[in-house]
Amino acid sequence: MTKRTRYFLVGAAAILVVGLCTGLVAYYSGGLASLSAAQTGPSELTYVPADAAIVAYANVREVMTSQFRERFRQAMPQPDEGRNELLKETGIDVEHDIDHVVACVLPKDGEDGGLVVARGRFNPTQLESLAREHGAVVEDYRGKRLLVAQSHDGHRQPTLAFLDPGLVAIGDEVSIKSAIDAEMGGHSVLSNDELMGLVKDVDSSASAWAVGRLDVLRAKAHLPEEVERQLPPVKWFAATGRVDGGLSGTLRAEARDEQAADNLRDVVRGFFALARMQAGSDPKVAALLQTLQLSGTGTTVQVSFTVPAEVFELLAKAHKAGQ
Repeated sequence: MTKRTRYFLVGAAAILVVGLCTGLVAYYSGGLASLSAAQTGPSELTYVPADAAIVAYANVREVMTSQFRERFRQAMPQPDEGRNELLKETGIDVEHDIDHVVACVLPKDGEDGGLVVARGRFNPTQLESLAREHGAVVEDYRGKRLLVAQSHDGHRQPTLAFLDPGLVAIGDEVSIKSAIDAEMGGHSVLSNDELMGLVKDVDSSASAWAVGRLDVLRAKAHLPEEVERQLPPVKWFAATGRVDGGLSGTLRAEARDEQAADNLRDVVRGFFALARMQAGSDPKVAALLQTLQLSGTGTTVQVSFTVPAEVFELLAKAHKAGQ
């Protein structure tokens, strides 16, 4: 793989990494526009097929301009070389060009798929030129321009699609075409009442969130029986993150029944206790673990956390001391 090929692939993956990773670990995801998920969710959900197992959103713009990110950069400074080279090759500045992303996982027979839909400012001419240099084929699908990379390993072909001005999609070819079909045919996740019920419950102030059906993914995973027996029977989950001066979030899971929920709470308590023992006298880890809270009744299990600004001050001091 040549250096320019790597940048093309990284340029495509950057949207996913910055979006989802920002959202879920504060940059897990999840550059994103303001969210009204408590009502209908972002408009890009029209491109998410109705059978999606997991749907995620990240407000990249909010994360990138937050005090949290600035404190994180001060605590853990990173060189700008990679960012500058990525900008040169793809025209994408991950800090300023991406507003928000929506991503999904699509369980299918055979190889699972997925895609990321990103809203922002992109240079289609530069992206298409770079893709063509590495053998991508231009294809028109239902009026949308697709750049389909050639795959020689039998896997699905990576594809970049220009959906609308300022809106691109990255994923495998099958998933991209399914997304276009969903938007044009009205068979998007908006018609999936169960999944949209989770989306509507998301805190409207969340910088990033992810919801989904874990039972669907487990059924597709074909895990060994002894492993399957050890996993808690969780049907669905909802994760949210809020970025401001610090980072806060919740992870909520719905177990199969109350007994399963009780067992899951016991597992989480045990994990917390082990983590606190492992933390020892490390003030950074101890400060973080103290914010973890376990709650929930009936079949619901919820874990919440907060990373206060003081943790980043400790990280910065530890980083300087280690230099």
